[in-house]
Order: sequence, then C-alpha cells, then structure tokens
Amino acid sequence: MLKKSNQLKETILEQLRKTPIIQIACEKLNISRMSFYRWKKEDEEFARKVGEALLDGQLLVNDLAESQLISAIKDRNMSAVMSWLKHHHPSYKTKVQIEGTVNTIQELSDEQKELIRKALDLANINLDDYEPKE
Repeated sequence: MLKKSNQLKETILEQLRKTPIIQIACEKLNISRMSFYRWKKEDEEFARKVGEALLDGQLLVNDLAESQLISAIKDRNMSAVMSWLKHHHPSYKTKVQIEGTVNTIQELSDEQKELIRKALDLANINLDDYEPKE
C-alpha cells in the first residue's frame, strides 16, 4: 500500500508540473482532494515537492501564455499589443494621479495621546528617554 501511495504522489507531482491546479491533477489521477491534502499535511517532503511542482507548472503556463501573446502580436491583434505595452513599456503603464492637501500639523487630542502612551508602554518604549522636537 505504501509503495502505491508513493507512486501516486510522484504521479501527482508530475501532473502538477504540467497543469498547476490541484483539483484537475486529482481528477486526472482519480485521487480525492482530501487524500491529497492529507498526504501533504502528513509528509513534509511531499509538501515541499508539491510547492516546487506548482511553481514549475506556473512557470510553464506563463511561458505558454507569453508565447500565445507574442503570436497574437505578430497577427496584429491590438488587444495583445496593448496588453504587452501596458506591462512592458513605462509610457503605457496605468497611472493614478492623486491630488489634494495633507495637513500634517494637527494637535493630538488627549485621548489620542493616551492611546499612543499605551502603545509605547506595550512596546516597552519610555517616553522620558526622548525629548520633544519643536
């Protein structure tokens, strides 16, 4: 039984390298997700290998996606062109402009001062060690 579960673990790792989605890998191998997560919880080495396999699979999918995007760009697909430019060229990146005035000179209320004192006490910071800056 142990040998069979070890073979299944290796097979599921191979599947995750191809398709980094646990649900799909389990379905393809007729393994319950509950069994998969139990193995992962009980076997640290398997859990580590799962993380590596998922990363390998994600990198593979990224390569495939980039390849498809480049093919679409070559086919003059403007959505693909814009997608590429937005993520690879500074002039086309999405920008957010924020305008306003920040008023940083504001007196703290007694309640706010007390909260700060309590927080500093909890952090073991003594206010007497510091001189106020004017």
